[in-house]
Amino acid sequence: MELALQDLRSSESPNISAIARKYGVERSTLSRRFNRKSTTIEEQHENARLLNQQQESTVVEYIRRQCEYCLPPPPSLVAGF
Repeated sequence: MELALQDLRSSESPNISAIARKYGVERSTLSRRFNRKSTTIEEQHENARLLNQQQESTVVEYIRRQCEYCLPPPPSLVAGF
């Protein structure tokens, strides 16, 4: 899929059907990705997250430190998980 998208982007007059056949991918999927109407599952997952990676790491580190002192994390902090 990535090679097909690269080929489309580098073409002066892209032919989605021909490139889809060349790389053995679905024409409709290639068209949606090329026109940015569709994303990968990984991108969908990242967009659906409540916290970004840095925020999540900060919360996890805070909870670990609380546990080291035998203090449970506040329920309001854990409720989102």
